[in-house]
Amino acid sequence: MTHNSDAVKQADISVDAGLTGWRHGAVWTYLVMLAASAAALFVSLMLSAETLQLARNPGVKLGCDVNAVVSCSTVAESWQAEFIKFAGLSFPNAFFGIAAESVFVTIAVIGLSKVVVPRWFALCTWLGGLAALAYAYWLFIQSMFVIRALCPWCLGLMFATTIQFMALSHATVSVQRMPAKSNGLRKYYRLNFDLMVDVVWIIALIVLIIVVDGPAIFA
Repeated sequence: MTHNSDAVKQADISVDAGLTGWRHGAVWTYLVMLAASAAALFVSLMLSAETLQLARNPGVKLGCDVNAVVSCSTVAESWQAEFIKFAGLSFPNAFFGIAAESVFVTIAVIGLSKVVVPRWFALCTWLGGLAALAYAYWLFIQSMFVIRALCPWCLGLMFATTIQFMALSHATVSVQRMPAKSNGLRKYYRLNFDLMVDVVWIIALIVLIIVVDGPAIFA
């Protein structure tokens, strides 16, 4: 009976134990998140600047207007670029990007200090990252299949948000230890399966862009 009890306790300890190694630590995971979030913030600022430029000079050709397919102005002038409305006013997506990515940059800096935040905060942060990812992918799908034009800045934001979510998810499991007991997720990161999935994920996005719009992009 004592032996079994000790085995159960040992199992509980192994479940609660965090992942070891530099790749699973707070410095690496949150540093990757910080770099991705800072890149996304920069892109959001550039998109906001171009939105203001279009507002001041309707019909102006932007620097990222390469051809009929690669065109920031075509995307910026669509309803999808300002689909959030309040009190009769429409708000460009880029403005929300500035607000959201500023928060993620701050969270990454807090994470670099190796602070274990409350569980509710870690959960809300991850859900916020998931919402940002879903938002970026919705805009990507709209651009590619509905608007039929790609904005280089928007693509940059989509890739940065993807890497941001990958790093945030990694940190949530390895640093914040959420969920509290999940051998499957910890094994997923411990065996570096996440690296394979992340690489395949990024390559799949690139292949999709090339297959759908490659001929027009490189024409």
